[in-house]
Amino acid sequence: MPPPNANEALHLGHALMTTLEDILIRYRRLRGDLTLWLPGADHAGFETQVVFERKLEKEGKSRFQFDRETLYQMIWDYVQQNKDIAQNQLKRLGASCDWSRNKFTLDPKIIKIVYQTFEKLYKENLVYRDFRIINWCPKHQTGLSDLEVKYEDREDKLWHIKYPLADEPDKFIEVATTRPETMLGDTAVAINPNDERHKKLVGQKVLLPLVNRKIPIVADEIVEMEFGTGAVKVTPAHDATDFEIGQRHKLETIQVIGQDDKMTAAAGAPYAGLKIAEARKKIVEDLQTQGFLAKEESYRHSVGVCYKCGRVIEPLISKQWFVKIKPLAERAVKAINKGEIKFVSEKYEKIFQHWMANIRDWNISRQIVWGIRIPVWFCNGEDNCFVVSDEKPDKCPKCGATRFVQETDTFDTWFSSGQWPFATLKTTKPGDFEKFYPTAVMETGWDILFFWVARMIMMGYCATDKEPFKEIYLHGLIRDKDKQKMSKSKGNVVNPLAVVDENGADALRMALVFNAASDSDLPFSEDKVVAQKRFANKIWNAAKFSLPNLKGFNPKGLETKFTAADEAILKELSETTRKITNDLDNFNFHEAAQSAYHFFWHSFCDKCIEDVKTRIKEPSSTEDKATAQYVLWKVLTDSLKLLHPFMPFLTEAIYQQLPYREKNLLLIEDWPK
Repeated sequence: MPPPNANEALHLGHALMTTLEDILIRYRRLRGDLTLWLPGADHAGFETQVVFERKLEKEGKSRFQFDRETLYQMIWDYVQQNKDIAQNQLKRLGASCDWSRNKFTLDPKIIKIVYQTFEKLYKENLVYRDFRIINWCPKHQTGLSDLEVKYEDREDKLWHIKYPLADEPDKFIEVATTRPETMLGDTAVAINPNDERHKKLVGQKVLLPLVNRKIPIVADEIVEMEFGTGAVKVTPAHDATDFEIGQRHKLETIQVIGQDDKMTAAAGAPYAGLKIAEARKKIVEDLQTQGFLAKEESYRHSVGVCYKCGRVIEPLISKQWFVKIKPLAERAVKAINKGEIKFVSEKYEKIFQHWMANIRDWNISRQIVWGIRIPVWFCNGEDNCFVVSDEKPDKCPKCGATRFVQETDTFDTWFSSGQWPFATLKTTKPGDFEKFYPTAVMETGWDILFFWVARMIMMGYCATDKEPFKEIYLHGLIRDKDKQKMSKSKGNVVNPLAVVDENGADALRMALVFNAASDSDLPFSEDKVVAQKRFANKIWNAAKFSLPNLKGFNPKGLETKFTAADEAILKELSETTRKITNDLDNFNFHEAAQSAYHFFWHSFCDKCIEDVKTRIKEPSSTEDKATAQYVLWKVLTDSLKLLHPFMPFLTEAIYQQLPYREKNLLLIEDWPK
């Protein structure tokens, strides 16, 4: 089970996911397969801390008022309350998972596995610590991965600034920027080597406006000749592309924006200490006053923002822990190409392949308290020498130090949850890993294909040398009836448990899956649930007629003489069984649900019951009544089995009242193998 975040109640997306997975597991049990659906909860590091910080803000408090241990314990207590709520909600939705194997991403045994994987990556030179440009959220004071940055189109300004040539101050090279505040940290101007306009300037120097520092003009093919004037300012400390240029040309790195959303001392007077917005305004005014501002124009572009708070992300130079992702990505792509892992939808396979081909190293360190602390100990509290260990070392094998300071950063949540398939099975019951790994199916929403699914594949091969699962089914996202994304701000969020209270879990499950095609998002309205509630009533009414008329019935040793109508309904039952079997084998949940629905309502209720009703009450012979009873029993029993994965509560309640059951096992004897 994709472990739901342990910080809030479930939403409709969880209800859909739970329903689809429960259908798969109940179906496989009906087939007699050995099954395991392993439940759990995710500590959801950054997301949970954000939720808890909001709670503190409402109380007039801040996370920075508490020491690490106190804050961690406060969040732990909060999470334990919500974790139990989510678990009970899953049960109410009908999740038939194995609760005896329930896991939490912060279970000590899980943490030990996570540490072992980190140490393995480090020993294989796939983990490193270095200065890189990271995505910094000024509000939450932590770095984020590329996937946690959301991009929005915004209308901003593009400022054209004149950089005078050092040897010919009356001549300028013009650069364009949307972030003039970063120019204080410029260490070069770059042009494309094929740009005839500026080619002759390569090797010369310019005077950095406002700072009057000499910086070189360099040639780099990454520069887009079509952007602005074709010349760009290079600020290695505040832009990922500029950082790469700086590495290639051995440029100085000057950080002029700090993690506190203010200009640093390196920005110089009079800008040091100013908020970024204030500094931008003053810099533009000073450029204008001193004659360096060539022009200002409106400019629409894509801006990276924190996916949780919406604040503009600051690209900052920072020393962090990274995973060299290319080797892991290549192994994952190879697995897909060889068919070791298959996507149910080719659409998502293509998206996966494209993303993996353009993947960048993964920043796995977070500057938060809540989560799994990175198992690193710095020798004598210094930055350059450290020991990777899950326990405090006695002595450093490299420098001999005996005094250590533990790393304060925690792992990105997806680093630990990316190990979920093998970490859980290695820490549940003896033999589970050997029996159930690799797992059969990974089912989840398409929106976490890269956050989670891709990382599980990479981490699975790295840690076990095996694929974590054989097939991947990605479901669509729940939308409202107008196909708008559900969000609290829009006020269109639906509480699944409120729907269950009103209409029953079976009705909600059937409504969610009835149109759940793999490649599309799902519009939801309560009208669909009401329609399935009527269907549930139809099933119950059919049972209320059938059960009294089957009292004491036993099909064993029965001699039957089928009518043409009997043979027709039994043939249709067999064909429907085969179709539903095939649809579920191929993850066509909506078609399987619709087939079961239409057969029960239109064939069983409208035709079969009407036909046998008269023959049971006014039979032409004892044999005719027994045959009619057999047909009624057979079609009802097998229909319940066909409907059971979709509507477990109602079907189980009726099934337990049937006069003849073999070992209470919901098996269709002639279910196609």
